[in-house]
Amino acid sequence: MSRTTFNLRQAAEHVHLEMNELKHAAQRGEIEASEHGGDWWFEHRALDEWAQRNLLASNRKSLLRQHASMMNESRKSNKADWRVVDLFRLSGICLSMPGKAKAGMIRDMSDLANKTGLVYDCDGLFKELMAREESASTAVGQGAAFMHPRFHDPYLFEESFIAYGRSERPVFFGAPNGEGTRHFFLVCSTDHVQHLQILARLAVMAHATEFISILDEATSSEEALGIIKAAEEGLLK
Repeated sequence: MSRTTFNLRQAAEHVHLEMNELKHAAQRGEIEASEHGGDWWFEHRALDEWAQRNLLASNRKSLLRQHASMMNESRKSNKADWRVVDLFRLSGICLSMPGKAKAGMIRDMSDLANKTGLVYDCDGLFKELMAREESASTAVGQGAAFMHPRFHDPYLFEESFIAYGRSERPVFFGAPNGEGTRHFFLVCSTDHVQHLQILARLAVMAHATEFISILDEATSSEEALGIIKAAEEGLLK
């Protein structure tokens, strides 16, 4: 991960937020930043970690705005046709995850991701996921959690992918409303820009479609993948 430093304008563009919104977050001490030379300055790695937490904690209106901004940027770079459904592997989908508690589920999801053959360091992934959950839960309500490592380490994954696990029973994973979580999406991305785009797409899908509740009815990995595909295509229309 680069140690690049952004000024306020560059940082706001990087995380797809209004400059004043990011500035106020810095003033409140929510994000590591420094003010000097008449501007605010943000370290790349700290900015990305905060942006992930902020995105998952955003309300539907803010999520839609951020997602739209990311889509506009993708269109400008001729990359608007990407789909999260293309990042799933059937070997990384399980509809009967046995975990009963948070740590057990994190271990189970790490092992599930490892079954894709795309993880270089399964124990390292588990440790990163544990550290991420200790800083702030990735459970977003709606019965879903969008798990991910804190930082993008090119030595963790061969390529970007998403693993999906449905637990046999609700797991208390730190959802804001205190409800249990059954649907676990593990985002394994090798690129920080793509990572935020994936999180935004999944979060918007969770808030704007019924795909989480429909996934309760899936009886096979292929059927689950079809549900995800239909929800994403419906959203993008």
